[in-house]
Amino acid sequence: MDWIYLLFAGAFEIVWALGLKYTAGFTRLLPSVLTIGAMAFSFVFLSLALRNIPIGTAYAVWTGIGVIGTAIAGIILFNEPRDILRLACIVLIIAGIAGLKLTSGH
Repeated sequence: MDWIYLLFAGAFEIVWALGLKYTAGFTRLLPSVLTIGAMAFSFVFLSLALRNIPIGTAYAVWTGIGVIGTAIAGIILFNEPRDILRLACIVLIIAGIAGLKLTSGH
């Protein structure tokens, strides 16, 4: 269940990172409230995952999910660059997360 919590934490990490784009520096109420809510949920799920997953592994996976998801969303939603080097770097992050999961013992 801890890894499920970590996946939820990462998903909410993506939501709040994207939400920041819509807050206009926290001057727009609804996007700001939703972004802050997503931040809170992300931290709650991360703290639940940390009960049994090592902090180094959990933090790396959490931020990795956020980085990958936000980068892919940026490509899809905001037409950010999608060159081969950028995509290769995303694949490397995925490989790193998989390696941490495999070596965590959980």
